[in-house]
Amino acid sequence: MNRCNEIVCRVIIHAPPETVWAVVRDISSHVSWMADAESITFTSALTEGVGTEFDCVTKIGPISLVDKMRVDSWDEGWSMGVSHVGVVTGVGEFRLRHAGDGATEFTWREQLTFPWWLAGQAGFLVAGRWVLTAIWRGNLRRLKKIIEA
Repeated sequence: MNRCNEIVCRVIIHAPPETVWAVVRDISSHVSWMADAESITFTSALTEGVGTEFDCVTKIGPISLVDKMRVDSWDEGWSMGVSHVGVVTGVGEFRLRHAGDGATEFTWREQLTFPWWLAGQAGFLVAGRWVLTAIWRGNLRRLKKIIEA
């Protein structure tokens, strides 16, 4: 595992894991809390669980691309893992765990490789990590707000 291209963001959500999972398992709803996700289109007959495939139109500033993803792991109520198999490659995971007092710790972990035209590894290290971390922290704040409302 190449840790130099890894981003990890966490948030405590004041709701039990089953409540958080009920929102997170609905992949099509991710656009409601992910600022960088403009649309999600399923490219498989499945819409949840292992084997689900989808295209996520992702836009960050002037850069827009289709992030092709496949769900490779699904632990009902606890975690979802994806492979990025398009222009950007790598793996990602959402993981939930009890955080006490009915709360849930939500961890979002990604290991990504950028294409050459986004400056590859250097682009990730120089700007990608900082930009994506800021965006994903905002995404988790929006998710927390939606679930806690």
